[in-house]
This record gives sequence, C-alpha cells and structure tokens, in this order.
Amino acid sequence: MSEIIAFRSPLPQSDVLWAVVVRQGRQTRIADVHATEGAAKADRSWRAQQVRAYTRFLIGEDRPLPAYTIRTIRRAELPRAWRPLPALGFLRGAGF
Repeated sequence: MSEIIAFRSPLPQSDVLWAVVVRQGRQTRIADVHATEGAAKADRSWRAQQVRAYTRFLIGEDRPLPAYTIRTIRRAELPRAWRPLPALGFLRGAGF
C-alpha cells in the first residue's frame, strides 16, 4: 500500500506572491512564499520568534542575526530550483 502525503501545498497559481525574505549579513534569500499577505506576516513572525529563541547561540557563533521582511514578487522571480528554507535554515552552512 503506497500513499503520497503532501506536507506542503503547491505554490498558488497567481502570478504575484508574497515572499518572506531573509537577510543575513550580505546574503539575501527567499525563505518562503505565500498567496496572501496575512499568511506571509504569520510566517515572518514565526521565523523571527525562532531566531529570538536562538539569539545567544547565534551571537556565540559570531554569526549575524537574520532579519525577515515581506515583499511581493512575481512567480518568474523565483529561482528555478528554489525550495523553502526551514526557520533556522541559515544554520546549515555559510551559503544558507
């Protein structure tokens, strides 16, 4: 018995999306995209809360704290192999 369980819904079909953008030092990446501004704001708040929880660790590692913002983007602006970042995905390595 095989069953595929989708953990994340596919991207909305609209051309304009709301992006949660993370900036850490000089690097900027799109952390996630949403169909509505409210969903993007909720995601940004959750990601910022996760960073606050690990602030001491990040300061101890001499890493700049990430800053999350929201902006609209067109679907065509997403990189071809783009995948959402985990809340603390920037800890995976120097290149996010």
